[in-house]
Amino acid sequence: MKLHRVCSRRTLAASLQHLRFLQTPRIDARIIKTGFNTDTCRSNFILEDFLRGGQVSSARKVFDEMPHKNTVSTNTMISGYVKSGDVSSARDLFDAMVDRTVVTWTILMGLYARNNRFDEAFELFRQMCRSCTLPDHVTFTTLLPGCDDAVAVAQVHAFAVKLGFDRNPFLTVCNVFVKSYCEIGRRDLARVVFEQIREKDSVTFNTLITGYEKDGLYVEAVRLFVEMQQLGHKPSDFTFSGVLKAVVGLHDYVLGQQLHGLAVSTGFSGDVAVGNQILDFYSKHDCVVETRKLFNEMPELDFVSYNVVISGYSQAEQYEESLGLFREMQSMGFDRRSFPFATVLSIAANLSLLQMGRQVHCQAIVVTADSIPHVGNSLVDMYAKCEMFEEAELIFESLSQQSTVSWTALISGYVQKGLHGDGLKLFTKMRGANLRADQSTFATVLRASAGFASLSLGRQLHGFIVRSGNSENVFSGSGLVDMYAKCGSIKHAVQVFQEMPDRNGVSWNALISAYADNGDGEAAIDAFERMIHSGLQPDSVSVLSVLTACSHSGFVEQGTEYFEAMSRVYGITPGRKHYACMLDLLCRNGRFEEAEKLMEEMPFEPDEIMWSSVLNACRIHKNQSLAERAAEKLFSMEKLRDAAAYVSLSNIYATAGEWENVSLVKKAMRERGIKKVTASSWVEVNHKMHDFSSNDQRHPRGDEIVRKINELTAEIERLGYKPDTSCVGQDVDEQMKIESLKFHSERLAVAFALISTPEGSPILVMKNLRACRDCHAAIKLISKVVKREITVRDSRRFHHFRDGLCSCGDYW
Repeated sequence: MKLHRVCSRRTLAASLQHLRFLQTPRIDARIIKTGFNTDTCRSNFILEDFLRGGQVSSARKVFDEMPHKNTVSTNTMISGYVKSGDVSSARDLFDAMVDRTVVTWTILMGLYARNNRFDEAFELFRQMCRSCTLPDHVTFTTLLPGCDDAVAVAQVHAFAVKLGFDRNPFLTVCNVFVKSYCEIGRRDLARVVFEQIREKDSVTFNTLITGYEKDGLYVEAVRLFVEMQQLGHKPSDFTFSGVLKAVVGLHDYVLGQQLHGLAVSTGFSGDVAVGNQILDFYSKHDCVVETRKLFNEMPELDFVSYNVVISGYSQAEQYEESLGLFREMQSMGFDRRSFPFATVLSIAANLSLLQMGRQVHCQAIVVTADSIPHVGNSLVDMYAKCEMFEEAELIFESLSQQSTVSWTALISGYVQKGLHGDGLKLFTKMRGANLRADQSTFATVLRASAGFASLSLGRQLHGFIVRSGNSENVFSGSGLVDMYAKCGSIKHAVQVFQEMPDRNGVSWNALISAYADNGDGEAAIDAFERMIHSGLQPDSVSVLSVLTACSHSGFVEQGTEYFEAMSRVYGITPGRKHYACMLDLLCRNGRFEEAEKLMEEMPFEPDEIMWSSVLNACRIHKNQSLAERAAEKLFSMEKLRDAAAYVSLSNIYATAGEWENVSLVKKAMRERGIKKVTASSWVEVNHKMHDFSSNDQRHPRGDEIVRKINELTAEIERLGYKPDTSCVGQDVDEQMKIESLKFHSERLAVAFALISTPEGSPILVMKNLRACRDCHAAIKLISKVVKREITVRDSRRFHHFRDGLCSCGDYW
């Protein structure tokens, strides 16, 4: 027996020496763990080989045939089941074990944690502790990530501190607790743990920076990044990703450029993840040229790179470039499910390109991308905005989950097409389905309320937003500012803005736009400058709003300065709407030569909106030659939105007394099947909308309305009113023209409101077309006679009439 032991030891020593020669030092340790049983050691390696190749059944056969198993054998087999996702088999092996190590417990905890079964994972943790098996650092880093149970995280943290895992030798554990507190929304506790770590590493900083960014605490994220730099910690790709997202949230263009420079100098600009984040930064700031330049220079591109640039072009309304890049992406060999179907569908929706939308829909079906929630929602949105409401509702009904986003997409489709009532009915249905409205939903239904110009409905929605706890949300607040402004109550719009606890670029844009639409150009410019002074950088919407304000007020010099500063100062590439606004500003001031020069310099051909602005300005300034050229451009377009161009040219000829040309224009309209939109106005009285069209005698109180109009006409004539019969585009005698002007739709609505509301109360009238010059002059004097504020919102802007004056200063 003694000799046998000696021989066994000699044999073992030789075997160990041979293994040291052939294998790595890891094998020596494994042999020691197996109790010096070479057969068990060999079988364990065979187990690992099978499991590494995914052959779980073969591994299990080896495991079952092993004469001598140890803890390592069982842990290896359990780990194999964990990797294959076989929870049941892993648990059966675990339950059959007598001698479990911390590794055994941790492997199974990880299985439950990865499958979001945190209750079972934490129950295993408690059982392990009761069995007197202490956790190690791997246990904590395995158990906590992804857990949203605040109580469980706090309990485990307390236990870790008790065991001394809050000290620097266990920095990975400390970092995990910082991350866990961030994930459960306790940034305060995350910061406490962060401050208690004596020797932090870049991971520590990255974790809290990312936590701050995801919670919208962008300033804190940037400050932490600065602190990290000052302490000498080197940034990583995760650092740049987190802080660049924060900069996007702050709309800080200069800081983003500085971070781009730092990424270049530290060698991270070539990293595809960092490059994509920089791309996203430029894209979100409407810097299309810079975005494409960086895209072309990136050494490596992935599907995210393409998605960002395609989306950026779409947001800048450069749809041809966006679609061109989408076609290029299709040939790059990327997973087709990663294609930006939602972005391309939004382009189809915005341009009402139903055929293209259907083609993209077919592609999405082929790769089953239509089952991806955001793609399904985009399909609903596309069909709704193409006015295919039946198809939109069919897709909506087929969605696996009808979320708030999908409901909002359907509601938005109806609202965008002017079907405000249908949109609000859907909102009522959504509430009946017990779905919680989000900021986008509220913004959409507030637009519906604004479309009706129903202040009473808007106030009801305001109350609902307050009760739902969304009143302090920056997007809901911005929607309220916009709603009150479009309902003519600029006072309430400003009050909501002032009461907002937080403001971002969207809320400032809403305020600037509110002032612009209501004709207060000076207040709009002041708000724009105050936004910049607050540290926020303007975006394309901000500049468009301030340009609109300049256009509505005739501020040519200021408007020109802001337009030129777009690319030079703010790094924003002007889009079609910016050029259209500048053209309108120049033309309405009679500066036609400058307008024509601007059209020649534009990077795209003038569209219908631009030529319509030129034509309308020609009517005001009686520039008949340019008007005919503008009309020719408009009439040559395949599709015109409406008859506005024909009507404008007809009015120009009518004013000049060229009735033969008026007849020719009307004949051209008939030949192209274009019908003039009937002018209509509406006013809300006692929570009910009352509609009127010109010479409308259908209203139940029609006789009273006529008497009121005749009474008002007599009074304003005594104040000097003289009918402007050039506003009548018909070849009839002068008296008929005068009678026609008296009963325009907006005057009928004003007269009805005056006989239906208390004396002294304000009146808000909506009109679907522009107010004519004669009605504008008449209502100015009516406001003086009745001593009331009368607001008329036409298709372009608000006119606030008070004491014989209009807020537009007779410029519109």
